[in-house]
Amino acid sequence: MRAGKREPREERLRRRSRRDRPLLVVNTGEGKGKSTAAFGIMLRAWARGYRVGVYQFIKSGKWRVGEQRAAEALGNIDWFKMGDGWTWTVEDIEHSADLAREGWEEVKRRLADETYDVLILDEFTYPMKFGWVDAGEVVEVLRSRPGFQHVIITGRDAPQELVGAADLVTEMRKVKHPFDEGYRGQRGIEW
Repeated sequence: MRAGKREPREERLRRRSRRDRPLLVVNTGEGKGKSTAAFGIMLRAWARGYRVGVYQFIKSGKWRVGEQRAAEALGNIDWFKMGDGWTWTVEDIEHSADLAREGWEEVKRRLADETYDVLILDEFTYPMKFGWVDAGEVVEVLRSRPGFQHVIITGRDAPQELVGAADLVTEMRKVKHPFDEGYRGQRGIEW
């Protein structure tokens, strides 16, 4: 485009239509930063006035993550814990599975109601990996979601059918981490 000459209206509309579409985003892999990247989208969505819902699978209500505290301070971001802790720490794994299934049912209701413009399903790959939630059903529900709803899913080992259905997939790869040298997670970095 030459300076000073305006692009035809039809082309501007066509370019915009290529930009505005609901996305399914998957952040997966062994590296750190999957949830962090999703919460970056959460902040951008909040800044644009989008209705945002965060559903954390696996993590229990006892876990007070920094991102949740920030979301509460900002306001207009709904935050739900749909788990009771990491699988290696819980005493009743079937209860964990039930919580994940209940969480998925709630997410399906919110998708059908078009409650949110952006839904973050944090650590949601695990309920699919463990067989608690059917990955095929997840893909079908997300493909047929009504309206304009972005969905971001995080967690390791994303099912291949989810990866295939996604519009944007990022695989985080660990190069180096303090855990490797025996350091524990740090407040403000890991949570």
